[in-house]
Amino acid sequence: MTAVTDENQGNGTAAGGGPQEGEAPGKDDGRWDDGLIARRAAAVDGSGGTDSAGGESRTRGRGRSRTGSASASASAAVSAADEDDVRPQAEAYVPSGGPLPTRLDALRELVGLSRARLDRDTLTEAGRVLDEAAARQRLSSRHTVVAIAGATGSGKSTLFNALAGAQISDTGLRRPTTSQPIACSWTDGAAGLLDRLAIPGRLRRRPHPGPAASDEALQGLVLVDLPDHDSAATAHRDQVDRVLALVDAVIWVVDPEKYADAALHERYLRPLAGHAEVTFVVLNQIDRLPGEAAELVLDDLRRLLDEDGMALGEHGEPGATVMSLSALTGDGVPELRELVGRFVQDRTAATRRLSADVDAAAARLRPVYVAEGRPGLGERAREEFTDRLAEAVGAAAAGQAAEREWRRNAGRACGTPWLRLWRWYESRGLPGSLDRMGQALTPPEEELTARQRVEQAVRIVADDAADGLPAPWAQAVREAAFTGAKGLPEALDELAVKAGAGPAKGSGKSSGKKAGKSSGKSSDKTSETSSGTAAGASHGGGRAGSAGRGGPATGVALGGRPAKPPRPKWWPAAVLVQASMTLIQIFGGLWLLGQIIGVLEPGLVTPALIMLAGVVGGPLVEWSCAAAIRGPARRYGQDAERRLREAAAACGRARVLDPVSAELVRYREVRERYAAVTEFSTTGR
Repeated sequence: MTAVTDENQGNGTAAGGGPQEGEAPGKDDGRWDDGLIARRAAAVDGSGGTDSAGGESRTRGRGRSRTGSASASASAAVSAADEDDVRPQAEAYVPSGGPLPTRLDALRELVGLSRARLDRDTLTEAGRVLDEAAARQRLSSRHTVVAIAGATGSGKSTLFNALAGAQISDTGLRRPTTSQPIACSWTDGAAGLLDRLAIPGRLRRRPHPGPAASDEALQGLVLVDLPDHDSAATAHRDQVDRVLALVDAVIWVVDPEKYADAALHERYLRPLAGHAEVTFVVLNQIDRLPGEAAELVLDDLRRLLDEDGMALGEHGEPGATVMSLSALTGDGVPELRELVGRFVQDRTAATRRLSADVDAAAARLRPVYVAEGRPGLGERAREEFTDRLAEAVGAAAAGQAAEREWRRNAGRACGTPWLRLWRWYESRGLPGSLDRMGQALTPPEEELTARQRVEQAVRIVADDAADGLPAPWAQAVREAAFTGAKGLPEALDELAVKAGAGPAKGSGKSSGKKAGKSSGKSSDKTSETSSGTAAGASHGGGRAGSAGRGGPATGVALGGRPAKPPRPKWWPAAVLVQASMTLIQIFGGLWLLGQIIGVLEPGLVTPALIMLAGVVGGPLVEWSCAAAIRGPARRYGQDAERRLREAAAACGRARVLDPVSAELVRYREVRERYAAVTEFSTTGR
């Protein structure tokens, strides 16, 4: 027996036959066209064969000899079809109330957010799952597409015919027997599903009217017989792989000889272990095994499936169905038909298949979304980055220079004239002066340049932020940090120039050329963040990048305007006292000189005491002022260091930390989407 093509496929006739007698040409009302069924049925009844060519020829001969009764036979067949006819099912997908729609939406958002960070190959499988899910949901949910797959000689076509109750798929010793997928649909409305499987109309069948066709449990079943998955023909294997990716469930048929075949387990069963709930594994040809050998082979098959990671549906637990039967003798076929019937009537196979596909796609994406530990940019990393930038811009040296400037101004105001002359001599930088000796103590080649300090700071903070992240996101974080840091040394040069210290040593080319260019580029960008924070902060500056020593302070504020350390209110009084001490020294000296040359009356004690009071009082006043300004000078230097440090931190935050934080926020967002995809996993992946 065989069956005819599916309804409304453009043929309107049986495969290999035209319109039968008693039927209007072109008539296609969804009923079975039983012309070929009648011929095959007569062949089976007359010869007892199933697929013999000679039997079919004899059947056709007898069919031609009974032309007088053809019209009556056709009318009777149509009447029988009317009794068994099932109304066409609606081609609409009934949305499930489960978590699958939410997971698909999350996966779609995940792919969209990741396209700019992950390569196309990584997202290919997830995109395919979304496309196939959308395609399946547009089609009938009242049908369940079940494929029968197996190796050469496993008997899958025989089992296909046994379930259909008709000789639909050819069987025999010649290999390969099945070269293209053949479909058998129990009810109408599966045309869209078969179009999706690319099964042509000539290979679409309906079961023979009988117990198999009228079985209520199988209403909605679309059974597909596949070519051999181990076929020598590459095109056959490609057909198997293509259809297996689209069907709702699969029945794997194995035989006692090839049930442990590595090609089956490594290429199909192991990768599809997450699809256990939509998988049937059938040990066929048990009639060839003597005694208890069938149970032993079945137990070994269960062991192999367990090693493949496929859950077994035993004791009421969800998983793959494993059973044994003989498609040739029919032993176990009713049990399989009953299991498939319950499976079809449950109408959740498509949802389970799509959910398993989402699980598989999520498992493949896990290495690019799941981080080790808790990656991020903590306060400690931010503070260390700020410290390194402050060191690169010479904030500590600038603070020390500002403190020295305060003290120098105090010394100029409150110091003795003789000490000022000595300091003026030292400031000329003559050979042997203390400044020259101090400069010779630190060879320039041993100092770490500011550019190197900045690059090291950026590299360290990028590594801290990317630590534990999956490779693509760690790379994105590093790229964000390094891209933002391209103009950072020049921007810090601008801060150093505004602080009056000159450009950071080694951080760029000469300040005269570089500052003029970068002030129009990087300074415009950083002034909004750094100068906005530190503008108007007046302090002296040290030489940036040389924390060990500070250059001559010029007292320039970050805003570029000349600034001098503020003078305490008591400075005029101290200056007046120091001037008085100087005048006393001069008065005493002139008195002594007048006595020596005889202009004044002798009396050395009084002028000597007056002069001594001026000589001692001047340094005493200067020492007192130095002690009094020690605290304010230190605070002034600390304030200058803080302002330059904040300016450098604002510049680094705007250029490096904010882009890095944005990448981390993006990663956390996709991580949340990935968690939503895996939240309701049906496979535990």
